[in-house]
Amino acid sequence: MEFLKTYKQFILLAVLIIFHTVGIFGLLSDSRAYFLGLSPMNLLLSVLCLWISFKTFSQKRLLDFMLVGIVGFSVELIGIHTGLLFGNYVYGANLGWKLFDVPVIIAANWVMLSYASVAFVVRLKTSIVVKALLSASIMTALDFLIEPVAVASDFWSWHNGIIPVYNYVCWWIISFFVHLWIIKRKTSEQNPVAVGLFVILILFFGILNFV
Repeated sequence: MEFLKTYKQFILLAVLIIFHTVGIFGLLSDSRAYFLGLSPMNLLLSVLCLWISFKTFSQKRLLDFMLVGIVGFSVELIGIHTGLLFGNYVYGANLGWKLFDVPVIIAANWVMLSYASVAFVVRLKTSIVVKALLSASIMTALDFLIEPVAVASDFWSWHNGIIPVYNYVCWWIISFFVHLWIIKRKTSEQNPVAVGLFVILILFFGILNFV
């Protein structure tokens, strides 16, 4: 137990690196369809590693994880059925089971991206508003890398095949308020896994964009 406690961050980071590296090779191989089907599992694994990486268990953080997931799912639900948020898009087959046409795993995606983004800025010596502005900006920048890969992977698709600028505007605004809540509540933590996860995601989607 002492070994696991001492090397917890290293082990979790290694797990994330290994799974995402295998994922890249899998998605670039003849077994692409099989690996795409594993995408929900990879998302769950990433959120689980993120949760375990925190120093102590916190009911307050657990509540915020659930709240961010609910908010994320809800805005996607509004987006899918009204077009008022993000634009006109539909979800494909590779993100698993859907509830009201929205993959349930998308809640975990919002949790993962939000907490990984906030981890980058949470220790900065500035106001919580500035921190939220910065974290929302880097999360939206990551979405620029995610979108083309997501479309090519049948995670979701856009009307006429065009990713609207409005999508990124909505991402930025919604993530700003979500991150502001997380930072104000102090349920984030800057640790090697949280920061490393964001870097891994940049590399993962960046590589898939350019190979």
